[in-house]
Amino acid sequence: MSAPATTYSEIAYDVEESVLTITLDRPAQLNAFTQRMLDELLDALARAAGDDGVRCIVVTGRGRAFCAGADLSAGGRTFDAAREGAVVGERDGGGILALALLDSPKPLIAAINGHAVGIGASMTLAMDVRFAADSARLGFPFTRRGIAPDACSSYLLPRMVGMQRAQEWMLTGRLFSAAEALEAGMVRSLHPAESVLEVARALAREIATGTSAVSVALTRQILWRGLSSPDPYQAHLRESRALRAMGASADAAEGVSAFLEKREATFPMRVSSDLPDVLDAADATP
Repeated sequence: MSAPATTYSEIAYDVEESVLTITLDRPAQLNAFTQRMLDELLDALARAAGDDGVRCIVVTGRGRAFCAGADLSAGGRTFDAAREGAVVGERDGGGILALALLDSPKPLIAAINGHAVGIGASMTLAMDVRFAADSARLGFPFTRRGIAPDACSSYLLPRMVGMQRAQEWMLTGRLFSAAEALEAGMVRSLHPAESVLEVARALAREIATGTSAVSVALTRQILWRGLSSPDPYQAHLRESRALRAMGASADAAEGVSAFLEKREATFPMRVSSDLPDVLDAADATP
């Protein structure tokens, strides 16, 4: 794996076969979330966005937990926005992270290798696919800490599992099994803890191989924006703008030629320089 150009202290950043693995790296604290971890994650996402050598991102945890939630070492002032180092200010730090995850041009896969609680669970909702260890427990214990939901989870969770299940999990604040998360549709599949990361990496490599990086970036954003489209017509306009831009592109020419010639495609376009700005166009027609 490649050595990072930037030194991180609470995450690890490793690229192999076009797949970036970001590892939450405070195993002695069960990867509890801090302001420094937030800053490092935001930096890593920005760095990956500009690196055409990164095609897909896997996020996992070091040790026996994915992330046990916010670091509670500050005691009763943990969530006090006036406290130095608090991850809750005028805007929720977890929400800032979730928005950065949603805005990423690179697909994100969560390899939930162990317990994922609070921000440890809610941050994964802004990723595209979640695999979980069969022994993991998850939860949104905000009501049990006297606070409120974070990381855009009040928007994302009901859309993922339905309002009834989201209300149950969030109002009780209870921990639930990975099997329950699977049944509700929050996670894609369950695996032994020691293999969940490799399963996630295998999917990441599949995305990174044989696809257009620009098409993947556009498709990811089209799908996420579709969640808030008021009607199918808005999705149609968004897709039409993207299809118009890509239909005349070098990647489209290569993709069709490779198919007809029965060979692997070599797509020339790069996300860093060639991603068309079509998804937020203000015009009402494509």
